[in-house]
Amino acid sequence: MTSEFYREKIIDHYRNPRNYGSIEDAQIKVQESNPLCGDDIELYIKLDKDGKVEDMKFKGRGCAVSVASASLMTELLKGKKIDDLINFTKKKLLDTLGIEVLGLNPSRIKCALLPYKALKIGVSSYLGKEIGEEEEHLLDYEAEAEESP
Repeated sequence: MTSEFYREKIIDHYRNPRNYGSIEDAQIKVQESNPLCGDDIELYIKLDKDGKVEDMKFKGRGCAVSVASASLMTELLKGKKIDDLINFTKKKLLDTLGIEVLGLNPSRIKCALLPYKALKIGVSSYLGKEIGEEEEHLLDYEAEAEESP
């Protein structure tokens, strides 16, 4: 796919974000921000009785990359099991956005990963797990890329 395709995809999801809003009875609610660029996101996840994502929404303000990332991520994960949320990778999100094709700089990658960070922190908290040192690397693409086989 071409860089033009991914640019248009990001612009479309920025101008017409999917799953924008809040969920009153969500089991997972998390707010994260990136102080370097001013992006701010609230992520809401409602699970059904079987642990599948019944609904997933986000609210917040941010740059085109951050909003598009949240929009795409919610589309990808609706209907998935909690294990799928746990196993969802930075690479999957960034590939869906076309980050490598676009050749975005590291600060823009951090914008793209803000919804991912909210997801990981929210799911870990819901499951009663602590992220610890891992949290500082949630916005760091290189950390996961080095770990991938």
